[in-house]
Amino acid sequence: MSLPPQTFAVGAQPLIAVRDVRASSRWYADLLGGDALPDHSHRDVYDRIWRSGQLLLQLHAWNADDHPNLVNPGAAPPGHGVVLWFQVDDFDLAVERARRLKAEILEEAHFNPAPRHREIWLRDADGYVVVVASPDGEVECVAHTAPPRS
Repeated sequence: MSLPPQTFAVGAQPLIAVRDVRASSRWYADLLGGDALPDHSHRDVYDRIWRSGQLLLQLHAWNADDHPNLVNPGAAPPGHGVVLWFQVDDFDLAVERARRLKAEILEEAHFNPAPRHREIWLRDADGYVVVVASPDGEVECVAHTAPPRS
């Protein structure tokens, strides 16, 4: 007897520890064109960033609760080995928002030939590396101004 195929949805819900939840919430919401949760009593400890009904990122204060790995911020560099990668459909506007936020730019907006998209690499106030990218294959659909990097 064969069973019908199972379909399970999986979605990433990354959570990062930050020094100032309110400031990080504003920064990520502005950068990504998203929204934070409505004001709530735990705003200094926890927040979520949403866009178009999709959870993009959770923010939690260091040492606020006894959660594993959300304590002792000096134990390792923030996000060592992790890149927070966001695909947006308004890449040019996202780059403008990053500049308006005076985000630290690690790599200027450029064309990545493998996925055929544009991306910009940033660092947030807590030291996390953040990439904002256009959809894969997007460059095939629109003219790009940045030359391919070698």
